[in-house]
Amino acid sequence: MNHIPTMAAVMTPFPLSVEIDDTLRRARDVMTEHEIRHLPVVRDHVLLGILTDRDIKRALDPDLGLPSKDELFVGDVYIPDPYVVDDHSPLDDVLEHMATHHLGSALVTTHGRLSGIFTTIDACRIYCEHLRRMFPRPAGTDVA
Repeated sequence: MNHIPTMAAVMTPFPLSVEIDDTLRRARDVMTEHEIRHLPVVRDHVLLGILTDRDIKRALDPDLGLPSKDELFVGDVYIPDPYVVDDHSPLDDVLEHMATHHLGSALVTTHGRLSGIFTTIDACRIYCEHLRRMFPRPAGTDVA
């Protein structure tokens, strides 16, 4: 690769999402089942925000005195106005913004509609691929 990729090339396409009126229990179950830590929050396919596993853990902290996970809804704890980028945004700009603002994800849109998500896990995957292209290992030296 001799150019900086766009988000369309590196994002996880078609991310799972939750509705703002879903229970926190349902959101947690989706995250657990699919082994993910970020869920876009929508209402009728319109992007509203993001919910992270950290948001759920904080909401369920007994010291906060909030209602139980069966009484809390995504809308009670999600983050409105998430970091959203266009699918044509260059990866370096997105990485810089995520690092500067300590963000774990960026939601990717195409023509204003949610089309993907880019997380720190995706960044690690891309960086690993880049390193292996730049510095191939000699045959027989693979590390597990």
